[in-house]
Amino acid sequence: MVVAIDGPSGVGKSTVSRAVAAALGLPYLDTGAYYRMATLVTLRAGGDPADPEAVLTALKNVEVDFVGGRLLLDGVDVSADLRSPEVTASVSAVAAHQKVRVAVVELQRAWVERHGGDAVVEGRDIGTVVFPHAPVKVFLVADPEVRARRRAGDPEAAGHTIDSIREQIARRDHLDSSRETSPLRPAADAVTIDTSQLSIAQVVARVLDLVGTL
Repeated sequence: MVVAIDGPSGVGKSTVSRAVAAALGLPYLDTGAYYRMATLVTLRAGGDPADPEAVLTALKNVEVDFVGGRLLLDGVDVSADLRSPEVTASVSAVAAHQKVRVAVVELQRAWVERHGGDAVVEGRDIGTVVFPHAPVKVFLVADPEVRARRRAGDPEAAGHTIDSIREQIARRDHLDSSRETSPLRPAADAVTIDTSQLSIAQVVARVLDLVGTL
């Protein structure tokens, strides 16, 4: 069983997904980390993130795994590097390439298959593209101000004002929702949960209730 949890940044996807996975005893996959990984290897290779062929070339022969919430690249934990300002600035461009998304989705599906086909998977197109037949699909949303304040607590937001973080979020939302390939949007059969005024425990409980109805 795949539990698909989608939504933009700052809505609590990662925290909720990890907690749901722990409660169900299922592995957890952050698909966004794969696009950051693709961005990282492209930058390390001196490639242009805006060039899909450069990204695909950088991805060749790369061994990637996601273990315990950490992304391993050729066996090395690069989770901290994925959150660098350079990667953050270019990841939307990388994620917009159709050919790159096809390649990355194959990696993500292969990861879930290696784990027996059961996982809690978070991202921006899990319910619409990666696992469109997932029995549980959740789309998390939150007020822009709430999202900005949540993101302010992340290490990568250090030194940024709430206003600048809000602008960054709005820019990322626009890029993700307006891209031609796999735009950010809820699946037709997804349950939307507004996390603005809910605790993590309350959101997790709602997702577990959806699982329990199967």
